[in-house]
Amino acid sequence: MTQSFDTFSKSVVEAKTLTAELEDFTLPKDSAVDERNLKDDHEFKTNWDKIVDSFDDMDLNDNLLRGIYGIGFEKPSGIQQRGIKPIIEGHDTIAQAQSGTGKTATFCIAALQLLKIEEPSCQVLILAPTRELAQQIHKSICFMSYNIEHKTKPTNKKVMSDLGKYMKVTTHACVGGTAVREDIDILKGGVQVVVGTPGRVNDMIERGTLRLDKLRLFVLDEADEMLSRGFKDQIYECFKFLPEDVQVALFSATMPVDILTLTNRFLRNPVRILVKKKELTLDGIKQYFIAVEKEEYKFATLCDLYETITISQAIIYCNTRRKVIFLLFVFPSSWKLVLVLK
Repeated sequence: MTQSFDTFSKSVVEAKTLTAELEDFTLPKDSAVDERNLKDDHEFKTNWDKIVDSFDDMDLNDNLLRGIYGIGFEKPSGIQQRGIKPIIEGHDTIAQAQSGTGKTATFCIAALQLLKIEEPSCQVLILAPTRELAQQIHKSICFMSYNIEHKTKPTNKKVMSDLGKYMKVTTHACVGGTAVREDIDILKGGVQVVVGTPGRVNDMIERGTLRLDKLRLFVLDEADEMLSRGFKDQIYECFKFLPEDVQVALFSATMPVDILTLTNRFLRNPVRILVKKKELTLDGIKQYFIAVEKEEYKFATLCDLYETITISQAIIYCNTRRKVIFLLFVFPSSWKLVLVLK
């Protein structure tokens, strides 16, 4: 959206699909899903039709609302209008919507609303398949809960911290590639919201550092990846330590039918908010280009965009290595440019 280069106008974001088959999976005999329907996506339809088109009408904590409006949200997106309330009301939830429509903020807002602020133990556990995604979710929660009194150390990590900065909430990103000792020390002190990757989170659970006996909500982001071959065993290990009455929410851009049937093992009468494959479009992503007359005008145009539009994150593609290096040296330091050469 922020590039001024002509090539960007023709870019296409491909919908992510899951192709890995689940290993050793058999449908439980007592499952409510008929085996004859497993190959028919249409058997899994949305069973939730309640739509709340304003954050003010969701009965949210006043300070959480301050966090939501404080980071620039004005009106809930489609998935937020449908997905926040069922979680707040205590339903296990399966939610599917395309990328760029606000799935992360949906479960972050619901998670913060469910928290008992006076209880210091871990109440929300959110798992993501990558360290980068986990850190983005963590930062958003910190920002949203900042005034419900900010107890999270300053961090450059990213949606849970944004949402949580107006609340008295303690959060931590528990991911690989960081010091294990730091994780242990922070978790022993008590953290209400933990966002992490399966490997590091399971390690902390097995060490007895992360206790889940007070857990209220367990969220899997990018659930198609998390329940596929690569993470399935780790997720099952994590489930062994969850309280029997824990609430579970799955979020993903795609929700293959085999994943949906697998959820019958550990979700109780879930609310299903599903979008059929043919409806997975790029409507949530605005695309446009700016035609400039000369090559030397591009950088000035880019600077104008940054001065007039609020841009928290951006990817800038260049057609030569020389141009990438040029941008690295001429961009203001406040833009925190990360250089990637391939």
